[in-house]
Amino acid sequence: MDETLLTQRRYKDGDNAHLPWQEEIFIADTSHQCPTYVHRTPPCQGSCPAGEDIRGWLNIARGLEKPPAGVSWQVYAFSRIVDSNPFPAVMGRVCPGPCEDGCNRNEVEDHVGINAVEQFIGDYGLEHGLKLHPAGPDTGKKVAIVGSGPAGLACAYQLRRKGHACTLFESHGELGGMMRYGIPGYRVPRDVLDGEIQRILDLGVEVRANTRVGVDVTLEELEAAFDAVYLGLGAQSGTALPVPGGEAANCISGIAFLEAFNDGRLRHSAHKVLVIGGGDTAMDVAAVARRLGHIRHSHDKDRPEYVVLGQTVHDVAGVAKREGAEVTIVYRRPISRMPATRMEIAHVQQEGVVIRESLVPVAVIQDADGRAVALRVAEVDWSSGKMEREEGSEFDIECDLIVAAIGQVCDFAGMEFLDNGRGLITADKVYRVQGRDQLFAGGDVLRPHLLTTAIGHAAIAAQGIDRLLSGGEPGRRPKVDVHHYDLLDKLRETGLEPGEYDHRQARGTDGESYAVHNYEDRSHVAIVPSDECFLAHFAYTARHKREEKHIDPATVLGYFGERIEGLSEEEAREEADRCMSCGMCLECDNCVIFCPQDAVHRVEKGARTMGRYVETDYVRCIGCHICADVCPTGYIQMGLGE
Repeated sequence: MDETLLTQRRYKDGDNAHLPWQEEIFIADTSHQCPTYVHRTPPCQGSCPAGEDIRGWLNIARGLEKPPAGVSWQVYAFSRIVDSNPFPAVMGRVCPGPCEDGCNRNEVEDHVGINAVEQFIGDYGLEHGLKLHPAGPDTGKKVAIVGSGPAGLACAYQLRRKGHACTLFESHGELGGMMRYGIPGYRVPRDVLDGEIQRILDLGVEVRANTRVGVDVTLEELEAAFDAVYLGLGAQSGTALPVPGGEAANCISGIAFLEAFNDGRLRHSAHKVLVIGGGDTAMDVAAVARRLGHIRHSHDKDRPEYVVLGQTVHDVAGVAKREGAEVTIVYRRPISRMPATRMEIAHVQQEGVVIRESLVPVAVIQDADGRAVALRVAEVDWSSGKMEREEGSEFDIECDLIVAAIGQVCDFAGMEFLDNGRGLITADKVYRVQGRDQLFAGGDVLRPHLLTTAIGHAAIAAQGIDRLLSGGEPGRRPKVDVHHYDLLDKLRETGLEPGEYDHRQARGTDGESYAVHNYEDRSHVAIVPSDECFLAHFAYTARHKREEKHIDPATVLGYFGERIEGLSEEEAREEADRCMSCGMCLECDNCVIFCPQDAVHRVEKGARTMGRYVETDYVRCIGCHICADVCPTGYIQMGLGE
């Protein structure tokens, strides 16, 4: 028998020890505990920095959660996604998927392809002109948003939903921040990015492009003219290579390299390119350098460093003469400890990039003109758990261009007082800048991380700003701070909301219509772990992986098309069907089928909705725990009676 097709067993051979007595008190086959239905946050959502209701829109895609009459599943799923993330088509392409790392399905065979389904829904939204949630009634309040990257745009979106006027201040001519200038266009097609940005602008967001706050207008002027200010500045300045000789003209930052490529100025690279770093920026720089190649005979003014520094622009006519570039990544740790995603590392290696691990830069070797001609490195050993340089191991690697992708900081020109000494801003848990009540911040300016992290910051900051503008304080945040599924909202949507409570003392209320019975919402404080799910319920089902175009060293030069192809509708729905719906009823009927007392039964058909599929007759229930044992999602907990 193929062991890969086996999934899980709740009990193994010889596993006959009872649980601690305080958890499992039985008299014969009965106990004092009866089941209750407990909604908890799934680990995919708990791992998502944007806090998307991932389980929710996957259940919509698979057909488990039904949309309102006349609404397609695609439209309903899109609406659920963009409640938290207005960029599903972008995130479905470039997010490294921390949600997939957290997916409980990893304990069965493989995670759910969350990114792939999100991309399908995002692309559907663009193709069919779907709109975001509308702007709320005008409050008369105005918010200035500095920076139009994912943090700034997402904050503008969430604030417009609350009815506040928003003005975006952007130093570039086009919006998008790192989505436009920090990620290669072949990974985020510009029509996709522009389409998702335009949906936000359509909500009535004012834009002041080519306006640098701190230079063209002061932060103090914004604070005086607006009711609140949100700083989504990003960290678009790269860190210089901190070794002797690192000041050479052809030692540039990865951020500057990618910006020059993305705005169309940089059209060819150098012959021998060294990239320093192991993150996703380093992978993007290496991949772009391989695609750009180099020109054998070029003028000094065409050297890539001059283009990156803004001193010249490449002539389009010269691009036809490009030849392949030799690109090497140098990283101080082993490849296995690179922070870049495994997929991006594999892709650059397939495309002919050489990765040299466990090497630390020592010095930049310059020629008589002060240009870098080699990088001196030393071998390091990590066997002790820390980096130890090996004496006498230094050697030189020849190069024409060195690109350092080793860190990012914010450019605080004109706002130097915001710098916390690390090139970033310090803010509290609701992302309010210390000592400035009307000033909030989010995204890379707080901590360079993922695009989805910036989107999550924006949603929390927008709630804080809204409370401030409403005369309150931002307040405390929940322990599990995500966009939670709300059963009460679902009951209202389906016309099943509880009746009005008459506030009179009563007994035997389990049959009354003014309350939601035997249901507890712990999603704000608890994430359901895999060991509380009945994993044996799930059969081995291979993941639907998106097709990838094979790009090798012979075909990479000049290739700027998308590498990954999206799923079809059928594939997307089948992939969504692999979701285990952790922490929420899967409507599998296990509890109904296996209850020996016939105490568990389906809710009457006209009263059912997501999270209200089964109920328990507590007169019949003997507390045998079987329903909880066979619940695949951990939704049934033995707690009633404690």
